[in-house]
Amino acid sequence: MALNRYTGMENNMPQSFSSMLDRFFNESVNTKGLSSFTPHVDACETDKGYEIEVALPGIRKEDVAIDYQEGRLSISGERRFEKSEGDGRRYQMLETQYGSFNRTFYLPDNVNPDQIKAKLEDGILHVTVPKDVQKTMKRQISIASGSEQNDKENAKNKKVKSAENGKAVEA
Repeated sequence: MALNRYTGMENNMPQSFSSMLDRFFNESVNTKGLSSFTPHVDACETDKGYEIEVALPGIRKEDVAIDYQEGRLSISGERRFEKSEGDGRRYQMLETQYGSFNRTFYLPDNVNPDQIKAKLEDGILHVTVPKDVQKTMKRQISIASGSEQNDKENAKNKKVKSAENGKAVEA
């Protein structure tokens, strides 16, 4: 699996001046809400598997869910803005991101999903996805000649002549 750096610029460049203005005003209006949080991720491949580290400062493990289905590893959760009533605070600046998040990673077929492990430590979620040894093991395949293959098929056909009521009758 080749890990390529995603800069985010691929989808962020406006195609026209009009779309740039639309995006500017939409993002300006939408940033007032606390609905978007995108945690930073570091991912790498080792000899034994894949390691994913997700920065989740201030998030409890109860607020994070990890799912694996059909080659997709999804990490989702929510970072809540804890504002107590009547505490006398008036925020002048709020740069920390809050809200729900979902990050999805497409993994190759050589992983062992039954052995995926995760731990949350010091605000970093560590997910370890081991490779399946049976799928990654190198095997030597022997090559049979055409006559050997035909002899094996003929021997199988002679043993089972017909099937009656689901039972094989040998010749």
